[in-house]
Amino acid sequence: MKTNKHIIYQTFPRLFGNGNRNLVRHGSMEQNGCGKFNSYTIEALDAIRDLGVTHVWYTGVIAHSTCTDYSAFGRPKDHSAIVKGRAGSPYAISDYYDVAPDLAEVVPNRMAEFEALVERTHRAGMKVVIDFVPNHVSRNYRSLKKPAYIDDLGQHDNTNVEFARDNNFYYLPGRTLELHCDKHEEYFPYGEFPTRATGNNCFSDHPSRDDWYETVKLNYGIDYQGGGGRHFTPVPDTWKKMLDILLYWTTRDIDGFRCDMAEMVPIEFWNWAIPRVKNRKNVLFIAEIYTPSLYSDFIRTGYFDYLYDKVGMYDALRGIITRNKPASDIIARWQAIEGIKDNMLFFLENHDEQRIASDYFAGCAQAGIPGMALIALLNTNPVMIYNGQELGERGMDEEGFSGLDGRTSIFDYWSMDSLRRWANGGKFDGGLLTADELSLRSSYSAILNLARSERAFALGKFYGLGYCNVDNPYFPSAFCSAFFRKYDDELIMMLINFDSAEHTVRVNVPKEAFEALHIPDNAVSRVRDILSGDENTCALTYTCPYQATLAPYSAQALKFISIKN
Repeated sequence: MKTNKHIIYQTFPRLFGNGNRNLVRHGSMEQNGCGKFNSYTIEALDAIRDLGVTHVWYTGVIAHSTCTDYSAFGRPKDHSAIVKGRAGSPYAISDYYDVAPDLAEVVPNRMAEFEALVERTHRAGMKVVIDFVPNHVSRNYRSLKKPAYIDDLGQHDNTNVEFARDNNFYYLPGRTLELHCDKHEEYFPYGEFPTRATGNNCFSDHPSRDDWYETVKLNYGIDYQGGGGRHFTPVPDTWKKMLDILLYWTTRDIDGFRCDMAEMVPIEFWNWAIPRVKNRKNVLFIAEIYTPSLYSDFIRTGYFDYLYDKVGMYDALRGIITRNKPASDIIARWQAIEGIKDNMLFFLENHDEQRIASDYFAGCAQAGIPGMALIALLNTNPVMIYNGQELGERGMDEEGFSGLDGRTSIFDYWSMDSLRRWANGGKFDGGLLTADELSLRSSYSAILNLARSERAFALGKFYGLGYCNVDNPYFPSAFCSAFFRKYDDELIMMLINFDSAEHTVRVNVPKEAFEALHIPDNAVSRVRDILSGDENTCALTYTCPYQATLAPYSAQALKFISIKN
């Protein structure tokens, strides 16, 4: 059976469909190539769906600044001084009402090609999520595709004042922008007068390289320069423009928004906008947020469906995988999100984070398997996987602006070796993958499909066994984790080993667990590991620990079948 548990596959179209192997550092699109909307063929989408995926997050869809010149198609050329890399940041939006021309086979038909991708994705049985970037735009923002009745951002701003409620940007009157670097491809420097505040709340006329210097901050009615006063009545002009943008994209049949840096936008805006959007179409809203103290508010009064759990679960799992934290740390992370567990989006990789297999993280792709088993099978909440993660993509290329950092660049024209070989010339059959890569993808597929198909995982109760095994000498809690999932009469015990060594464990199961989950004591049962297919017979009792041998970097999902007293 398939359930409503969400499995999100984040994919970066610029890189996903690029089959070019002959890559040049800092290369142009002409040199290095670029993936297209059309790269997501039915074969590709079927293969993604077969991983267990329910939603595809297409990252970098909306038009953003780039060094590639599209002036022949009416798009103003972006000055290279305000573009990170040659391809540019997908979060430096240049036109909210357009899609990236890089991603089109035929540039004038780019929106039609995107709409065809949405239709193919739906036909493959999955839903579509795109980015909504509400906090900042490119310094070269100008919408050529907006409806005629909508004014452009900044079109009527009073640039002689730092702040006005209905200005779309913040200004530094009388001051000229000075960028950190004078190297650029043009014969003239980039000019901006008066300076507008930079996207990361940098109110300076000389933002540094570490600032989001390629972007400008949008004004939602908070007077940062004047003491932080909040001017939300009447509704600020930026609120209205952002709502129009959200509603526009719902007409393009998308099913959800991943909202970039949502906490940098006042929660009052989300409280006002999200219900209005959902009144038109019940789309998902996912918030990128890094401040745990705000989590509950963004769900209860901000009306978000899901929040990134980077600071909690991701950071804990990274520490466990790299042996900087014990596996028992999961207990505290789990308790910290009490009451909002179902609303947290768990992940091990995304475009911001280092690859598991990189030298900067675990250095071993297999090390991600126990982490994925934990986040996918711990609760009913959604889980996300980043394209290439299932193949062990290492992120150890020195692409250009991104540099050698263990990440897959979002700023450069590039391609991913593992995805090229998985695609196998458009067959998407993994014909060029190694045995280890095929095995890794099979493991991810098994975990993600179980998360959806087993009712105990998708719908059931959780009972943690970590607290009663922290001091158990036969259960190395620095490396191992254990918990139950239960739905009706279906019981599954999860055993997870984060270590590179094998462990034989004896798991204490307290009497309280039997009572809470209504498990008959000392019942004889067949036990099947529904990840591996291995099966044996045992009697589960609180008077004797449950013994199992855990392979390195592994997980067991032990389903107790036909329990009899």
